[in-house]
Amino acid sequence: MSSYQHDTLLLFMGIGIFLVVASVIGWVLKCRVKAPNSVIDNLNTRINAWWVMVVIIGLAFLLGKLAVIFLFFIASGFALREFLILTPVTRYDYYALLFAFCIALPGQYILVAISWYGLFSIFIPVYAFLLLSILSSITGSTNNFLERTAEVQWGLMITVYSISCVPALLALKINGYYDRNLLLIAFLILVVQISDVLQYVFGKLFGKHKIAPNLSPSKTIEGFLGGVLSASLIGASIFWITPFSFIQAGLISLLITLFGFMGGLVMSAIKRDRGVKDWGNLIGGHGGILDRLDSVCFAAPIFFHVVRYFWA
Repeated sequence: MSSYQHDTLLLFMGIGIFLVVASVIGWVLKCRVKAPNSVIDNLNTRINAWWVMVVIIGLAFLLGKLAVIFLFFIASGFALREFLILTPVTRYDYYALLFAFCIALPGQYILVAISWYGLFSIFIPVYAFLLLSILSSITGSTNNFLERTAEVQWGLMITVYSISCVPALLALKINGYYDRNLLLIAFLILVVQISDVLQYVFGKLFGKHKIAPNLSPSKTIEGFLGGVLSASLIGASIFWITPFSFIQAGLISLLITLFGFMGGLVMSAIKRDRGVKDWGNLIGGHGGILDRLDSVCFAAPIFFHVVRYFWA
């Protein structure tokens, strides 16, 4: 067994043990509280959804690089649909939406698959940005032109470009870390998602002071501090799956959890603006794909470029 396989097995065993403990706690709580309890039911639904997500990610890791890229391609497609379904669409948006789903989305992931960083990094921020405005203008409609165009551009940046930065980690060549880049993806996803979970837990247990009541009433200062700091410590403790030292892993974990938190606030602001609670209902207890990946959307590009510029 190679060191990569050994470390991957240890990591997923640890995640499995954590989920088993969480499932047992959820079952005990449900047995002790006989009356229906929405908080406990929601907790168990979330845990069950996490089992499914971990199994899917584990299978993708087992199948290799292309399977992981395809998994995030599918996630981006669902996320883009969730984002744009909340925008007012008219017949004048046909060309822009066709370009977004049929050219920009697959094109970005093809560039990731062939590791063409020079084009991958500017395809959506530059070329798609310009083409979308051109496609919107040639329809001849000026009604809400700026708003309509900006919404599709925003959707592509958040749900395609940002999420594609996760599998793009596979393209990085890091000295002494060959054939282990899948573990970088595991590190990013694990730290950011654990931060979200622990912010929820600390907020429920100790939360008293709202941090942004107009954007996300459930987020508290206590939850934010407890979740970010504890997730950063966990990130530091799993430095052995990364090319980072203990201190470097902790600092990078702090960076991506902070950006993840801010990303959650931004995405909550968009949902409040649109008058919805969740982006969708695809994942039981979590909402839509974007509800689960909102933090990753903001953390992934930062993590990718930090690793690229300082380690690759």
